[in-house]
Amino acid sequence: MPLTAQAVAELVGGRLVGDGARVLTAVGSLEGADGETLAFLASPRYVDAFRASRAGAVLLAPDAAELPAAAAVRIVVADPHAAMARALHAMFPAAPPAGQVHPTAQLGAGVRLGAAVVVGPHASLGAGVVLGDRVRLGAGVVLEPGVAVGDDSLLGANVVCVAGTRIGRRCVIKPGAVLGGPGFGYVAGAAGPRRIPHVGGCRLEDDVEIGANSCVDRGSIDDTVIGAGSKLDNLVHVGHNARLGARCLVMGGSVIAGSADIGDDVVIAGHAAVGGHFRVGHRVRIGAKSGVIGAVPDGTDVSGFPARPHREFLRSQAALYRLTRIVGQLEELVRRRDGDA
Repeated sequence: MPLTAQAVAELVGGRLVGDGARVLTAVGSLEGADGETLAFLASPRYVDAFRASRAGAVLLAPDAAELPAAAAVRIVVADPHAAMARALHAMFPAAPPAGQVHPTAQLGAGVRLGAAVVVGPHASLGAGVVLGDRVRLGAGVVLEPGVAVGDDSLLGANVVCVAGTRIGRRCVIKPGAVLGGPGFGYVAGAAGPRRIPHVGGCRLEDDVEIGANSCVDRGSIDDTVIGAGSKLDNLVHVGHNARLGARCLVMGGSVIAGSADIGDDVVIAGHAAVGGHFRVGHRVRIGAKSGVIGAVPDGTDVSGFPARPHREFLRSQAALYRLTRIVGQLEELVRRRDGDA
């Protein structure tokens, strides 16, 4: 949806510099922008691209507002990245669901569909499934008996929700994700490992996003819970009985073991692993490829394996790199000694 520069400035609460009547029909990078493109300058690293950009308007921070550049129309905001996100929502609004059940979809007994629901080709809804208003199911989605999905949620192609799964409102489940599958739980025995039945549920609160091919296991007895507003990237695994608080961010390839207790506003960077049965406090940040094997207090930044306070990890890494030089110096001393002998 085209917007004028003035409309974008009002939408994001920014200060307009230049022609407010400039019509913007697209968004793009600084490098490839033309006179109808809205771009943004989010980092000093891109100042050279900004100077040469032909963008119709640029969102930028106050400290960059006076930089000389070809782009004459500027919208000055405190956070250009967040402002661009708001502009994207306005310029590319989601099409309202028309309400359609594809003729190849299979609906079990007692399925309840809210208003304007879309059910894609070859989707399978078991007995007693409940879909709220404006829910959209992609092709091949499987909802086992009793699954409930809240209003305005979107499930991409080939998502599988096992019985006992509850999804809140405005959730986004990307293609290939599996929710509510049995967890990895066994007891040892003379005949080999014996599976422990998992009879708990899997519950997603409102505004949760689950990435493509991610798995959130059901609980063994209690529910596995993903808190409101939390976002999981692609290829994330959450084990049985784990609990994530509100507004957590879990990056791609990360693993959260069963019964881990994660607080609110936690950030887990890519390929990190969090062990089970202990507490990770509120506002903790866990670095990429870290291994958390113990409790982490509120507000702590940790990294490394085993994960430790981030600055301590950096110091230990620096010491390790110095050690290689020291070893080289020791070897040289030994060679000199042997030569003198």
